[in-house]
Amino acid sequence: MSTPQTDPGPVFAALADPTRRQVIELLSRQPGLTASALAGELPVSRQAIAKHLAQLRDAGLATAEVSGRETRYRLTPAPLAGAMAWMAEAGAQWDARLDRLRRQL
Repeated sequence: MSTPQTDPGPVFAALADPTRRQVIELLSRQPGLTASALAGELPVSRQAIAKHLAQLRDAGLATAEVSGRETRYRLTPAPLAGAMAWMAEAGAQWDARLDRLRRQL
């Protein structure tokens, strides 16, 4: 169903945490936020935000750009499309199985 390059596992792992989902939401509305700015918007420390951002970067959901003394983060939504495609494929397979079961019953 998925190849190592399109494995949705890291995306699902990143999305499993509610703080990371909030970070994604903030970055989608305000691209280029710093870890300090994100920490100011959420009830977690800057160090915790840095760890969440690292996981988002590892999953391919965010990029970091150094600008002077600041690092600014941007959302990269392409991996979300891969995860959505995986879910659609899995859903279609289950639909087909349920249709076969209905026909047999």
